[in-house]
Amino acid sequence: MKDMLEIAAVSVSFGTRKVLNDISFGPLRAGSVTALLGSNAAGKSTLLRCLAGELQGHGVVRVDGQPLAHWPAHHPNRPAHVPQDYSMRSSLRVFEAVLLAGKQAAGGWSVSNGELDAVTQILATLQIDGLADRELSALSGGQRQLVSIAQALVRQPRVLLLDEPTSALDLQRKFEVLELLRGQARQNAMCVVMAIHDIDHALRFADQVVVLHNGSVLASGAPNQVLTPQLLARVYGVQARVEQCSQGLWHVMVDQSLRRNAAWTRTTPEEQPC
Repeated sequence: MKDMLEIAAVSVSFGTRKVLNDISFGPLRAGSVTALLGSNAAGKSTLLRCLAGELQGHGVVRVDGQPLAHWPAHHPNRPAHVPQDYSMRSSLRVFEAVLLAGKQAAGGWSVSNGELDAVTQILATLQIDGLADRELSALSGGQRQLVSIAQALVRQPRVLLLDEPTSALDLQRKFEVLELLRGQARQNAMCVVMAIHDIDHALRFADQVVVLHNGSVLASGAPNQVLTPQLLARVYGVQARVEQCSQGLWHVMVDQSLRRNAAWTRTTPEEQPC
């Protein structure tokens, strides 16, 4: 698999406040999944917007060896972005919305049988084909989230950016979607970058992690090597262990918060973590 995405010295400021400071990592390879980690307000969403070309800053984002600005709108090398805010107030039906997303990438107004089949297939793959005739405004939060992912995947992008793609999903759906995204990355030589809060998911589904802290890259690399108790204490303020289960999968177990004087801190011996 070839190198697909590289970030070099990206910085972003909102007024006098610097949100991202000299961010560099990669190159990320086609067929890989990268998890962006960090506490709230670490800059993950801002970085994804930069990678999508939606937010201007300093530095260079390269896709397939060329600066992002080199690729015209709707080109397959132009990253597809699924933002965290996926509110949908349109009267379009799900099938129409996904089809329209695909047409925006393909151009033109005529619709081929192949394009209709592609929408049918992606809805079935995400197991939301039963929603095809439902209006977007009538969907639940989790259903809207799945439709947003379908709209991105139907474009067949080479770089897919997702901001908390499973935040509104139940446990079963979370597992299915993350497994699907990893499979799509492998099958279609797609580079997937997703901001997530669930560290166990990063350990299980990501090939590498990039940890943001105070607007900078604190660490990057293989999940089970980067996510140490020391890093978790520094970034998330928790005392935690990273251990393997009986099936050889890595998990994070939090023993306690390191926040001082927290109103909810347990003080009695029987309430202390085991």
